[in-house]
Amino acid sequence: MPELPEVETVKRVLAPQLAGQSILSVTVCQPQIIAYPDAALFSELLTGQTIQSLSRRGKFLTLHMESGDRVVIHLRMTGQLLVTPPDYPLEKHTHLVAELPGGMQIRYIDVRRFGRFWLLKADEADTVTGQDKLGIEPLDDALTGEFLCARLGYRSKPIKEMLHDQTIVAGIGNIYSDEILFEAGIYPGEKCADLDADGWNRLAASIKKIISWGIEVNQLTADEYLAGKGKEYRNMPDLNAYGREGQACARCGSAMEKLIIGGRSSCYCPKCQRKKP
Repeated sequence: MPELPEVETVKRVLAPQLAGQSILSVTVCQPQIIAYPDAALFSELLTGQTIQSLSRRGKFLTLHMESGDRVVIHLRMTGQLLVTPPDYPLEKHTHLVAELPGGMQIRYIDVRRFGRFWLLKADEADTVTGQDKLGIEPLDDALTGEFLCARLGYRSKPIKEMLHDQTIVAGIGNIYSDEILFEAGIYPGEKCADLDADGWNRLAASIKKIISWGIEVNQLTADEYLAGKGKEYRNMPDLNAYGREGQACARCGSAMEKLIIGGRSSCYCPKCQRKKP
């Protein structure tokens, strides 16, 4: 699943291409992806609108219309959002096509069909997308060790699992949580209640550092993004923890290990991220 840095890449690439574009028509080939309202009304309401901007909140993208209406998008596991030229080949599993002037199109492709679209009217409160439950952004100045301790310090669950709680910090998934904990030198299975003030401070600093790094290494031009079909943008060789089970730790040379926490794999260095006795 794309995490915050990858979704930020999508926003930065597509926002300049979409600003000021009029939507001439909308074809929904797979109604399942339209979560609200129904697919027919979604297409009707969106046709004729002009896009003002594209924003991101956590892993959500929002198309803001000049009318004040907005379309919220979550790519989930395999969603790909493209702006394509007229001669771009139609990909299999293309579930939505929006016609733009000059033959350009917005296309949504999703092999697993888990991604979702919501269209909200200008005066309509968002009670359907789940964005209202999102926690703080990772790069928000308010994200500090004290903040994390206040929200999580009483919990008995492992810190790795709680980093995935979108109501605490928005946008972190399995890959970046491994990288964050490696950077902070924290054992993934350590209970939140067992972290001390120094641990919380290191964790907050690591969240900011790793998410900023992820955004930086995922930067792409519009041509690179389209060539990768909106999905081939993660710079995997630069990762220090995720997926490196059995490989040498980049810091100490120890063999990286893996454990399962909350149903998700977690790779870590047993020396740099030592488990407390």
